Amino acid sequence: MTDHSVKTVAVLGGGTMGHGIAQVAAMAGFETRLYDIDQKLVDLALARIDENLVKGIAKAKVTPEEKRETTARLRGEADLGKAVDGVDLVIEAVPERIELKRAIFGRLSELAPAGAVLASNTSSLSVAKIAESVADPSRVCGMHFFNPVHILALCEVIRADATSEATIDRARGVAEAMGKTPIIVKDSPGFASSRLGVTLGLEAIRMVEEGVASAEDIDTAMTLGYKHPMGPLRLGDLVGLDVRLAIAEYLHAELGDERFRPPELLRTMVAEGKLGQKSGQGFYDWS
Repeated sequence: MTDHSVKTVAVLGGGTMGHGIAQVAAMAGFETRLYDIDQKLVDLALARIDENLVKGIAKAKVTPEEKRETTARLRGEADLGKAVDGVDLVIEAVPERIELKRAIFGRLSELAPAGAVLASNTSSLSVAKIAESVADPSRVCGMHFFNPVHILALCEVIRADATSEATIDRARGVAEAMGKTPIIVKDSPGFASSRLGVTLGLEAIRMVEEGVASAEDIDTAMTLGYKHPMGPLRLGDLVGLDVRLAIAEYLHAELGDERFRPPELLRTMVAEGKLGQKSGQGFYDWS
């Protein structure tokens, strides 16, 4: 079931989050455009979506007809103007760098239709600061999805001071149409999920640093003792330890709270290129 006020969605960035958001948008019935800066990146993202759908068929969670319909609603695009032309909603999912996001939203302010909702998938950055580059900040909000997007049900909808109620309503409606459970969160550093998740992840890293227990045993404590589907260290490897470090540094600077000061072990691992799954080595061996 789609949100009838939104028919066409553009997703900017075909990486870990972007291709997943594009997949669930297309599966939900939205005409979906997936943009990245290079055609090779676009093709790679589309191939990853196809792979996810094939796996879904193998697990009897997706039918061949659903796969065909999803693929038919999905279009790759390496030209930003063409990607956002006539769309009702743009979801930006580029790397977590405030100046990069501000630059993209500045272009969206010029290229996207005046009535389109402009959403950022940021996991911790200020939506208000991102919106400063947009002529009408009332149409800007956060839509923070979770990895893997086609499996995890949460979507944080972030309201900045200037965000209109109509923008929040449309974002909430799209999230629900995608099969997600939206929560409405004030625009504050780390929002709800990242602030809590990073706190747990950093404490787990400190425990490894102090020799309290192995990474595997710390994760087992949380999966078996607290019913978490995944331990904080394995999750950090999946998210990317460089991403974890950047978020921790941002929260530490913004909140001035020692809880968010990155452990030296995290800084060392990132400096050595041990970023988690994407580099083949983090707290776990992914090779």
